[in-house]
Amino acid sequence: MKFKKYDVIIVGTGISGIYTALNLDEEANVLMLSKKELTLCNSALAQGGVAAVMDKDNDNQELHIRDTLIAGQYKNNLDNVKILVEQGPNDVKRLADVYGVDFDRNADGSLALTLEGGHSRRRIAHHKDTTGFEIETNLIEQVQKLKNVSVINHSVLCRLERRDGMFFADIIVNDENDRELRHEYYCSKNVVLATGGIGRVYDYTTNSAIATGDGIQLAYNLGAKIANLSYVQFHPTAFADRKNQECFLISEAVRGEGAYLLNCNKERFMPNYEPERKELAPRDVVSSCIMQEEKKTGSNEFWLDISYKDPEFVKNRFPMIYKNVLEKGYDMTKEPIPIYPCQHYLMGGINVDGKGATNIEGLYAAGECSHTGVHGKNRLASNSLLEALVFSRLIAEDINSRLDKNSTSEIEYDMPEPDKFTEEVPKGIAAEVRHIMQSAYFVFPNYPEAEKGLKRITELKNMLDKGGFKITSEFVETKSLVTVAYIILTEVLERKDEK
Repeated sequence: MKFKKYDVIIVGTGISGIYTALNLDEEANVLMLSKKELTLCNSALAQGGVAAVMDKDNDNQELHIRDTLIAGQYKNNLDNVKILVEQGPNDVKRLADVYGVDFDRNADGSLALTLEGGHSRRRIAHHKDTTGFEIETNLIEQVQKLKNVSVINHSVLCRLERRDGMFFADIIVNDENDRELRHEYYCSKNVVLATGGIGRVYDYTTNSAIATGDGIQLAYNLGAKIANLSYVQFHPTAFADRKNQECFLISEAVRGEGAYLLNCNKERFMPNYEPERKELAPRDVVSSCIMQEEKKTGSNEFWLDISYKDPEFVKNRFPMIYKNVLEKGYDMTKEPIPIYPCQHYLMGGINVDGKGATNIEGLYAAGECSHTGVHGKNRLASNSLLEALVFSRLIAEDINSRLDKNSTSEIEYDMPEPDKFTEEVPKGIAAEVRHIMQSAYFVFPNYPEAEKGLKRITELKNMLDKGGFKITSEFVETKSLVTVAYIILTEVLERKDEK
């Protein structure tokens, strides 16, 4: 079987994947794989902004480092935190000056920086409440101009093998309706996994539909080290719409601009738990307080209220959120809106060093699927886009330093033909996994449910690992969800006695 050779294969087209491509040598032959269309990714959903010390008169890098460590419960990789905070401002500046990202500005032209939970200073650069989409679309426009980068939309990396320092990839190419068109085969000495989060392992998540942990599963089965996958962040303020699996996020920035959290009696409760930080405590703390208040009141009804602020300010500052909740029947300028925690972000992932490299030579991971350690046990708001920028650039720089460009265009490699496998993956496994995870580990671990759930997940994993199933997109995602759930629940139970 012949595999077309590229210098670099990037799997994922969120901000980390796109920014890697933009920083690679212009002579490098690059292939990018987008699971759906380019803008469907968690990056494009990011509302709040990107955190960096841009106002040195009122902020400094030591404070940003401190805030990051406090939020992460000091489980952070300090060396990588320093890289993040020290190098981040230059990448944010590049977004505006080189790539045309339209950050909100003050009357004097300076960045209009906002405040979010866990930050001691206003340091979040933003574009209204659609910062991720603004950055993503601008970077996509730039990468589409590059003659050395090829993009395959609606493509799923289903198999990744390595031999003699070369990675061999089997790609499923689908049409816009997810109907399989064909398999294609590529190889490269350098693979960057930028496949995003694992939100679809839960019943309720803010993540997009493609967040099934595929990169983590593929790296795990290659022998890459996976670290702290049980460090899952549950965002405290998702819109409480239990009819939909994908939950609409009410940005941290709404609380940053003064919104109050209310219980079922429409009473403010955060000062009872966090007298100093109140609603601006880190996300894990706020989610924990909501769970405690639920136990105290016996109700899972909670509200977020910014209606006391000037209506025009709210509409102008949060136009997308205002529009979306209005469509759900709530006017946030006049009344509280219903919220509840749900799965939001992954702090763990494929373990990488300060250059984004894994323990397997030539294999890199960037963005949410990676574990740089910068977030520790809980991510500080708006540090994720900063991580995506800084470490993807460092990956590109490392690859540039070791590029081995040669004229070989194809390599022969023996991989079983996909049509050799005929049995369809059983239906309902993904839904079963989501129900198990929602019961076993939501904000706090439920150890009896985790033990019972891990037993069932292990059975499913053993069944899928035996192989023989038809290689489809559904099979890949099902195997990814099972693998991710297996690693998370194993970690949860191993850390049962940790304080």
